[in-house]
Order: sequence, then structure tokens, then C-alpha cells
Amino acid sequence: MIKSLYKAFEVRWKSYRHRFVPWMALNLQKNERTLRQVKNRSQDKLVEDEEVFGSLVCLFTELLKNDLKNQSELLRFLPQANRDKYTNVRNETRDAPSSVMLNALGFRIERKRSSLRLAGTGVFVTRGRAPRGSVVAMYPGTIYQADEPIFFQSIRNPFVFRCIDGVLIDGNDRALSKTVYRSCSGRDRLGPLCLSDCSWLTSDPVNPLAVGQYVNNCSNEKAANVCYQEYDVPEGFPLELRQFLPNVNYRADTQRPLRCVVLVSLREINCGEELFSNYYTIVH
Repeated sequence: MIKSLYKAFEVRWKSYRHRFVPWMALNLQKNERTLRQVKNRSQDKLVEDEEVFGSLVCLFTELLKNDLKNQSELLRFLPQANRDKYTNVRNETRDAPSSVMLNALGFRIERKRSSLRLAGTGVFVTRGRAPRGSVVAMYPGTIYQADEPIFFQSIRNPFVFRCIDGVLIDGNDRALSKTVYRSCSGRDRLGPLCLSDCSWLTSDPVNPLAVGQYVNNCSNEKAANVCYQEYDVPEGFPLELRQFLPNVNYRADTQRPLRCVVLVSLREINCGEELFSNYYTIVH
């Protein structure tokens, strides 16, 4: 009995460890290919924030246009000039979000079984190709500042991502983490405007980028082709497009901008390739 329990734990651990923050912290020095060193936080950015902004707005605009029948109430509250940007389209059919992504960004990604043994789910480019410096995914979840409680949510949770400044993102789409995210998302609304997206908690996310928590860490056999990049959503981000952001602050009165983490391609990624990430660390 004990032997079978140990075996089950070992299998699960080998699946979790590719994303588990404490395990990576202890093992990074054993595998330098998993680590990208930067001298300060500003140098973790492979592309400028303006480029991230442009990519997200481009995709989110097309997602909104693709769903006009369900956006009528929201559009009525927008100024006419803003409304015209979304309603001036001829296509009245609704495409799958992955198809919208392919048309907007030139590639699409999907969750599939990882090519890494015992790693479980991974993320692949399944159509087109992602040029170097492209935003290829987002890390969804609840945002916790360094002083906010996350103990119970973190138990047996391999999806907690730690930013350079100590901010944590809980990207778990199950159990208590899922409940917390839904509660915080339902709390943060502006009239008919949703300020975050809950669909990443399902198997069919409206924002096809919101699968970054399933990107596995690179290994000696599988080199990194994407890296994490922190992105604080600016005040000028269109309100009507915030409904596609897969992040929400744990505390309603948080004064800092909403933190997002995007995954950016380190090189051109071709159709059929799995995404593998590396992690940055501050060096002095």
C-alpha cells in the first residue's frame, strides 16, 4: 500500500515539477539552459511594452468584432467613434477564437499532450509560425501582492508564478484557486463592462493566449524558445477590451496597475513546435 502511494506521488511530482516554483529554484543551477540572467527588472523585457500593448489590442479588437452579437450592450456605452471601430465589419459569422488568433497574429497555439515524458499538458504552435519577439501566450490567474495571503491556495498547486518583485500569479484553473478567481472577477465590473476574463478556467478560452500556465520549463534536451515578460496594464488600455485580460487582483483596493505576464518568442517558432520557457534571475 505504501509502495503504491509512493509510486503515485512520484508520477504526479514528475508532472508538477516542470512548473513548480520551489523545485525550479533549487534546480536552476543544475541546468543553466533554464535560466536567463538580467541585471535589473527593466532588462527582463525582450520587447518593449508598446509592442506588447499593440499585440494584445490587435488580437482583442478582433475577438470583440468576432462576437458582436454578445457585445451589443457594451457597445451602446461607447462613444460613437469607438463603436465604429468594432461595428464596421461585414463578416456576421462567428469564428473560433483560435481562428481569430491565426488571422490577427499569423499563428495559433493549442494545449496538447507534451512531448516531455510525464510532463502532462503542453502548448504547441498548431498553425502558422510565430516570429521572434511575438507575444505567444499569457499567464492567467489571480494576482497577489507580496503581503497578500496565498497559503491555502498554494497547497499542492504547481501553477504559482513568482515575478521579480515578489508579485505572485496563481494560474491554477481548479479547486480553491478557481473559486477565488471567479469571485474576484465577478467583483470587478464597471457597469456592463467586464474587466477580466473567466473563460480560461474552462477548456475553451475566449482569449486563446490564456494558456501560458501550461507551457513547460525547458530541459537539457528541449531548449527554451519563449521567455516570460512582466507587463503592467497601462491606464490607456481600452476599457472595452479588458474583458479579455485573464488576470484579476486579489484585493479590490490594490493601487498598482494590473500585472500580466506574457510569453515572448526567443526565435521564430514553426508549426508543430512545443513551447518551452526559461526563467530570469537578477544578477549583481
